[in-house]
Amino acid sequence: MKLHQQVIQVKTSGKCLHKITSQVNDVVINSGIKTGLCTVFILHTSASLIIQENADPDVLADLSNFFSKLVPESADYLHSAEGVDDMPSHIRSVLTSTSENIIIRQGRLWLGTWQGLYLWEHRMRSHLRQIAVHIQGE
Repeated sequence: MKLHQQVIQVKTSGKCLHKITSQVNDVVINSGIKTGLCTVFILHTSASLIIQENADPDVLADLSNFFSKLVPESADYLHSAEGVDDMPSHIRSVLTSTSENIIIRQGRLWLGTWQGLYLWEHRMRSHLRQIAVHIQGE
């Protein structure tokens, strides 16, 4: 069994879903592993990773709107060291995922036709996010 690890960086532009499927797939391709498992892990607590619809942008907009209502920034949070979006960002991260596991098949991520991998930036301002990619297989 072979192992490969790499960190990719994604510059976010504030609260938004950033498609990172191709960046992670490039790491898989460059690893030379044809069959295995890819674990993607975000090294932050105020952003998350999701696998979601990659064709209709309305799905992503609806998800963002839903989470804005579910976890409002106007609530009375104790933790606000970095602004009003600080604690809501941590809550949104807990409700989604900090990692995803994706099967590798024929040297590529094995995702469904309409699936994409996204970094979900929960903060209002831009950040440079680091994502660890761990690949194991043959």
